[in-house]
Amino acid sequence: MNSTIQSIPVIDLDGFPVDLITSYKNKILLIIIYNNDCLGCTGRAIPLAYEFQQQYPTIQVIGIHADFVNREGTKDTIKRVFTSGEIPFPIFIDRHHKVFDQFNAEGTPQWLLISEEGELFRSIFGSQDNAQNRLFYALESLVENTNN
Repeated sequence: MNSTIQSIPVIDLDGFPVDLITSYKNKILLIIIYNNDCLGCTGRAIPLAYEFQQQYPTIQVIGIHADFVNREGTKDTIKRVFTSGEIPFPIFIDRHHKVFDQFNAEGTPQWLLISEEGELFRSIFGSQDNAQNRLFYALESLVENTNN
């Protein structure tokens, strides 16, 4: 499972291409692949991602809005999900759900935990308690290994 990821091509909210592996080199990444139409994503997963960002200052939380037919995200619709109107961590768009497919996502939300070396450490689907616990333990394990 731990193979090095060559690239994660997305676009930023202004439409410019970004490669997350290049842009966030040598950082632990917690990526949430989500869609605005997914209530588990907006109601549980995004707030959880924000909590993890606060709890683990050494990791970089990133949101990727996976676009599906008639469920595309725009800068405005993505911002509207946040009650403050402010986006709490970087969010990018996955046009035609290519990144979603690249990681064989089971659905949304799909969490990707990527090590500082650019290896996929864990891929976890869901936002219910079981998924949250698995994600928490994976984060603890990866952050602990980094600090040793």
